[in-house]
Amino acid sequence: MRVTVFAPEKGVIEAVTPPYRAFKAANDFLIALGKDAIFEVEYAGLTPFVPANDGEYTIKTDLLLRDVPTTDLLIIPPVYGDLIEGIQLNSEAIPYFQQLYEKGCSVASLCLGAFLLAETGLLNGKRCSTHWAYLDEFRTRYPEIEVVDGAIITEVGNIYSSGGASSLWNLVLYLVEKYSDRETAILISKNFALDIDRNSQAVFAIFKGQKTHHDAEIIKVQNYIEKNYTEKIVIDELAAIVNSGRRTFERRFRHATNNTPLEYIQRVRIEAAKRFFEASRKNVSEVMFDVGYTDTKAFRDTFKKITGLTPVDYRNKYAKVAVEV
Repeated sequence: MRVTVFAPEKGVIEAVTPPYRAFKAANDFLIALGKDAIFEVEYAGLTPFVPANDGEYTIKTDLLLRDVPTTDLLIIPPVYGDLIEGIQLNSEAIPYFQQLYEKGCSVASLCLGAFLLAETGLLNGKRCSTHWAYLDEFRTRYPEIEVVDGAIITEVGNIYSSGGASSLWNLVLYLVEKYSDRETAILISKNFALDIDRNSQAVFAIFKGQKTHHDAEIIKVQNYIEKNYTEKIVIDELAAIVNSGRRTFERRFRHATNNTPLEYIQRVRIEAAKRFFEASRKNVSEVMFDVGYTDTKAFRDTFKKITGLTPVDYRNKYAKVAVEV
């Protein structure tokens, strides 16, 4: 099986090398298990020597992308720094991605590599994952694509995408398992000390509020929520801020932020709770009241839904001094 790792101009070295290394390691483990090596792994780029990060590294490609006639799996890592500049620097690669896909190649984007993949149009009308911090930017640039909030791996047909940063390893392990076997993927996960079955990046997300839209009145409502999240907030009162009926306001708010007003309030409160857990020794009940909740079950359920962890588990994981349950 031929695996082609695209080395983008100004690519992120920490994302370019993992898939190459993992599939090479898979061959080593397969041989150690008495099986045949099955992966032919290569770097392909627009030039023979590709600068990565801010020129700190140079990747020597095995061949130029234009000279790849066919491949079984094309992996697209992210670019480093300014995304728009990175897309422009690699624009020559887009038609080659399209041609390889049309010839039956599977395609996988890693982290912000989803932006390069989205440029091909292959994701239009489909779902994908990318780094949680760039969801709004992705949605704005590619409104015809459904980006999945919090997902580690998204698979649609033979197109794959991963969440942010180290989440790319989970997709790489998934692909190793898919094209070889579970045993080999587990050996790689142990060798690189990776959690093979992590399925959400929610625990790492930092909610900053979706304010890249241009609805000034909705931003006014968002600012109000962020200043008053400890108080009881009534949706009708929020609608009054923009002189709108409730149903019209809710549609308008969701269109601007991709959240209902209630979801937005919950995310602001849970983000505040996360900061309390990370920086103080307050117990769960104290934090719950500090962020505007009075019902323990509602707080616990909402916290776990948004972060993937219970409040106690989150505190034990991220507090300056871990506490006992």
